[in-house]
Amino acid sequence: MASVSDFAIWEPVLRLMLTDDTYRSADRSARVAGRISRYGWSLGHQGSLAVTRSAVEDIQRSLARGGVQEVAFSAEVQADGTTTLGLVWPSPVVEPAVGYPDLGVLLLADGSLPEPWLRRPEPVPGAMPAPSADPGLLERTLRERLPDAIGATEEEISAAGVRLGVPLPDELKVLYRVTRVDGGDDFEAADRAGEAVGCELFGLEHLGTVDAAGRHRGWNPGAKRAVRTGPDTAVQGLAGSPGWIRFGTNGGDEFAVDLTPGPAGHLGQIILIDHEQSLGAELVADSLTDFVLGRMRADGRDHGGSQLPAEVGVRVGVGVGVGHLETVEAAAHLALEVLSVGPGDGEPYSLAPVAGLPRLRTLTASPGALADPLEVAGLTGLEFLELGAREWRVLLDAGAVPRTLKAAAITVRDQHHLPVAPLANEILALWNRPRIVQTLLHGDLGPGV
Repeated sequence: MASVSDFAIWEPVLRLMLTDDTYRSADRSARVAGRISRYGWSLGHQGSLAVTRSAVEDIQRSLARGGVQEVAFSAEVQADGTTTLGLVWPSPVVEPAVGYPDLGVLLLADGSLPEPWLRRPEPVPGAMPAPSADPGLLERTLRERLPDAIGATEEEISAAGVRLGVPLPDELKVLYRVTRVDGGDDFEAADRAGEAVGCELFGLEHLGTVDAAGRHRGWNPGAKRAVRTGPDTAVQGLAGSPGWIRFGTNGGDEFAVDLTPGPAGHLGQIILIDHEQSLGAELVADSLTDFVLGRMRADGRDHGGSQLPAEVGVRVGVGVGVGHLETVEAAAHLALEVLSVGPGDGEPYSLAPVAGLPRLRTLTASPGALADPLEVAGLTGLEFLELGAREWRVLLDAGAVPRTLKAAAITVRDQHHLPVAPLANEILALWNRPRIVQTLLHGDLGPGV
């Protein structure tokens, strides 16, 4: 059986992808790139699914035999058919670029997280329960709906607070005094409790707080996200909080009592942790009493405040809109955290207007978008940097790669991927990280491929 490192096993994939190169001529080389895993592929080919599956299946079987999850590949095919194929193997220091062929994010420190996932809740000294919070009404309502329920003891409720590191709020204590929600022994009773409250309830022993690190899905796109907590924000812009106590679910998302509300929120308000989101939460009710009585917030989509001005994209020719401005000068603001500089029709951008901004932690710039890559040195708080290969070359040659970085990425233009792995290894070497392994194969697809 052919190995993944045999050029012949790749020929069907390369020939298939080259059929999409409609502008290829006899005097021009072609470049293709993609990813193939044991269970899928990303080739950028729009042809028949059956034909594509047939082309990749031998590679997938070979990956399975070798115990390899996936491999990224890039190839340069000359006009006469001679081909150089590069295979980049999985690495613990690379976060794969899911769904597209770029190398991925270089992890420069083990266990590092973008700043929003490290953010702790700000104290709100004046936070009070909502006027609608009524433990007495809540208890009467629940006992009417669950007349035969068996509640937890005061000792059990107190122990749950000790385990969580925070005393349970009064309304949550009432809920578990009425029903202990032991779904492991009595599913029907658990269903009745869920119907009475309005969600599938967790048992007292399964109460937990929302862990920010558990919501982190990777540096890309995590490093490019920003949230803020404004003065009119009900829910703080966080990934998690020791004061977000999860007590139930709708089957995918989780409901939590919020003990660390935003400036415009209420102590004990009910928030929804969306499983498709990695930051923020949605306000659904001002109190657990409101939640049980069905008095939901109609304006509840509060995910921790606006993304502007903390997150801004800059592109020439694009007017001021949701997160996109025409100039770097317009983006410069003390609250700016994430700056994305895209390609445009005008002159490249200078980074001088954003030099020294205290919260700027992420810069992404398309190849050729920066007038002087060395101006990156003026961004003293960067933790994530994504640049084109040429810009990285300038920084490396000048010894100007910011040492504050926790992660980095190389943007590839025109699918010129073969030189990326050696360049990435130069960056990794600055942090004494393990090197990426790239295997180069050579073959001949013949003229007129």
